Formats: sequence, C-alpha cells, structure tokens
Amino acid sequence: MPDSAPVLRARLTALVEHPRTRQAITALICVNAVTLGLETSQTAMAAAGGLLLVIDRVILAIFVVEVTAKLVAYGRRFHRDPWNVFDFVVVGIGLLPAAHSFSVLRALRVLRVLRLVSVVPSMRRVVQALLSAIPGMGSIVALLALIYYVAGVMATKLFGAAFPDWFGTIGGSMYTLFQIMTLESWSMAIVRPVMEVHPWAWAFFVPFILLTSFAVLNLFIAIIVNAMESQHRSEAAEEEAQREAARQERTRHLDDELGELRREMHAMRAAVERLGDRRE
Repeated sequence: MPDSAPVLRARLTALVEHPRTRQAITALICVNAVTLGLETSQTAMAAAGGLLLVIDRVILAIFVVEVTAKLVAYGRRFHRDPWNVFDFVVVGIGLLPAAHSFSVLRALRVLRVLRLVSVVPSMRRVVQALLSAIPGMGSIVALLALIYYVAGVMATKLFGAAFPDWFGTIGGSMYTLFQIMTLESWSMAIVRPVMEVHPWAWAFFVPFILLTSFAVLNLFIAIIVNAMESQHRSEAAEEEAQREAARQERTRHLDDELGELRREMHAMRAAVERLGDRRE
C-alpha cells in the first residue's frame, strides 16, 4: 500500500493538471454561471426549475470531486497555493445548507463563477498583478484620505450653513465630495446650486476635481500598469529560464550520448586492433 500511494498521487496530479481536465472544468463553470443566472428568473424556474437544480447539484458534485482529487494529489502542497485554497473555500460554500432562512448562503453560491479566475491563466495573471500593486497603492490611499479630510473640513465650514444636507457634517461633506470626484451629476446637481449662493465656490471645487479625479486616481492606474508589466516581465524571465534549463538538459543528454558513442568507437577500434594483431 505505501508503494501505491505515490503512484496514485502521480496519476491524480497528471489528471487534474491535464489541459483537457482544465478545459472541462472551465466549461462547467460557464454552464454553472448560466444556470445560477437562470435561477433568478421566475419564468425559467417555472419552466425548468427542477432541471436547473439538478444541473447545479451535479456540477457542484464534480467540483467537490475535483478539489478532493487535488487534496489527495498535492497533499501538504495543496495549501501552499492560494488558488487551491480559493477553490476549496468557494466550493465549500456551495456545500453549506441553503434553506430559505439562509438566503445569504444561497446567494453566495454564485461565487463558484469566480473559479474562472483560478482556471484561466490570463485572469490569474491580472489578479496577481492587482494584488502585487496593493502595497504601492497604500501611500496613495493615505494621500487621498488626507485630501478628503482637509477638503471635507473646509467644505463643512464654507457651505455647511447654506447646504446642510450636503455639507452639514464632515461625513456628509466627504460623501458629497466623493460624488463630485466621480463626476456623477457634480455640476448641475451640486456645484451650480452652491454657486448660486457662493459664486466663488468654483475656486474650491475645480481644484479639488483636478487634484483627485485627474491626478491622484491616475496614480492608481500607473501603479497597476507598472505591476502588470512587472508581472509580465517576471513570467517571461521564468519561461526563459525554463527554456534555458531545458536546452541545457538536452545539451547534457547529447554530450552524454556523444561520450558514450566515443567510448563505443574506441572500444570497437581497440577490438579491431586486437583482431588484427591476432591475425598477424
């Protein structure tokens, strides 16, 4: 039995990492996404509700089998890969009891669709780049929070008396400034009414928009793009290192074969010389 365990793990590893297995899992995730969406339609549930639930349970069972196979195949290495842990958690949520009193748990089943991120390499690279950009975004978030706080205090003191619904408190002012930063109805709905009472208010709002919407937020984009480029360069370097290692391995095998061929030729030459000496 101990001798068969490594063989079983090797076969399971080859099975779960096979391209066709990953393609099949990707297709099942897409099908599950469609069925979960159809379950929100009363018309679809009335027409084929039972079939949709059966398909959902069958796909969940396949996901459970897949995750179990990975647990057996990888052993302790399973938890070292965060994507495996992500799949385990997402599939585990689908196994929780989803009675009508637990509508939140029933809604969380749609998280299974997020498994596309773990099985599609391009999506996985994007997520890894975003995660690697988080440390660099910390200082920008702190700077943005500082700007919001200063602008919120100023807006409360300047416009709070005339517009208490928008700028009556620091929290309300910061929320209003967030709406202005997103450029959502900022001119007609907020700034122009304020300018009717305070004609100079543009001198406050325009620099705020330029500073937050066009300067600070663009720093987020720059950091994310830089992180994605770094991720691409690291993956390219890793692939190049793997190709170089494969070339060195082929060269070593070729040198070994040439050395063996030389030894055989020397042995044959020595045998021919001995045979010639005997004839003489």
